[in-house]
Amino acid sequence: MVNEMNVRIAVPVEDENGLNARLSQHFGRAPYFAVVELDENGKVLNVKTEPNEGKQSGRMGKPPGIILNLKPNAVITYGMGFRALNIFQGANVAVLQTSKDYVKEVIEAYNRNELVELTEGCHDAKHR
Repeated sequence: MVNEMNVRIAVPVEDENGLNARLSQHFGRAPYFAVVELDENGKVLNVKTEPNEGKQSGRMGKPPGIILNLKPNAVITYGMGFRALNIFQGANVAVLQTSKDYVKEVIEAYNRNELVELTEGCHDAKHR
């Protein structure tokens, strides 16, 4: 059960290496999503990896739905398209932009308030 004070963050990643997972260059085509749960002090409580079923089935537009089912407070990524960004904004899920390469670095930057809100979707297929 998630404590109301805890924060759940979803990050698109290339592998299942938990905090050592490398961020995916492309949000919608990420093979996996790492879900990191933090306590009110920013301490990592749990890390799990969920497959991007939309990528594996070849269907587009599914990643935002997969992530919303995980009930995140925030998504941290290099960038994403307009459609996904609008879906998250409509669901009151913060979308933050990073330049870090690994989940551990992303969480450290999040805890230091170094990430900025993503306000515009990308125009092309490569987000970095």
